[in-house]
Amino acid sequence: MTETLFAFDKRNYRDCQSSFRGPKNQEYYLGDYSIEAGNVIDVRAERKTVGSCSIIRLRSKTRLSFRRSWSHLREDGIDVAVLWFVKRGRLSISHQRGQTIAKPGDFVVTRSMTPFTVECLTDEMSEHEVLHMIVPAHVFRRFMSHDVPTGFSLPAQGRAFALAERILIDIFEDPGRFEEHAVQLLVDSALSVLSTAIRQHDVAVPVRQTISERRLQDVLKFIDVHLSDPKLSSTSVATGVGISTRYLSFLLNQHGTPFSTLVWDKRLKVAAQWLASARPGEASISEIAYRVGFKCPAHFSRMFKRGFQMSPRQYRAAKLAAVTPPPVQMPESGAQLQH
Repeated sequence: MTETLFAFDKRNYRDCQSSFRGPKNQEYYLGDYSIEAGNVIDVRAERKTVGSCSIIRLRSKTRLSFRRSWSHLREDGIDVAVLWFVKRGRLSISHQRGQTIAKPGDFVVTRSMTPFTVECLTDEMSEHEVLHMIVPAHVFRRFMSHDVPTGFSLPAQGRAFALAERILIDIFEDPGRFEEHAVQLLVDSALSVLSTAIRQHDVAVPVRQTISERRLQDVLKFIDVHLSDPKLSSTSVATGVGISTRYLSFLLNQHGTPFSTLVWDKRLKVAAQWLASARPGEASISEIAYRVGFKCPAHFSRMFKRGFQMSPRQYRAAKLAAVTPPPVQMPESGAQLQH
């Protein structure tokens, strides 16, 4: 079933910054969110969660804007792709490569790991509507072998895009007839169709980047790939990408994060995702610690508690409780039914 992620009108639209990420402050990612004041303010987002992905339909009768800066990235390193289908109005996206204007019928991508600004603009009837899916980057990479940059846009008029959009709409509007594993298969099918359509439109056209930007991208990719290696060090990263440790330090200073902080933050975030998605019988806490690059489970537990203010065991229990429905209370034997 769908649920309301947020709803804003004249009474509460000034509170959008503190509540656009939903009741648990876990959807999307950090950024500056604002709603333009006007005679009519009606902004509503409805969400359907499928595994680690979210399908969201956003409707608005006024102009919205969202800005994600480097400071937001340093504070919140969530790595997700957002796949947009524009239904009404336009999306204006300013990013490192320039500006993208997406019109009704267009498909566009934004990425949380690069700064950007997006404006949701209404049409001549003062209506704006988009259907978009939030996909963790590691899930998206299962279908796309190379990165799709923020601002990538295509006219979604081909059959492949129409099919993927139709699948997502059917999932979003499904009242609960599909079983969970079937819905996940449908999401995977939509992502597979989209990845094929994107590749056919030659998304891999070289993007203009400075040498330092390319080197930084190489560094971050090397760290992601070797994150589980307990011997990962600034020396091994520098050697792996063919630069000096001094230049590596310079690049990470430009990025705003020292090497050790970057690596430990990434490891803890991956561990947290794993704890939230895997039940105790599927992966023990010690196993997760080793798989994200910690040499010692005790050290992992100390670092995790420092970062999340609870132990890995407590974190897993809290996440499991959040997704496990309460047991149905059966009437006691012999109890009288009330009419």
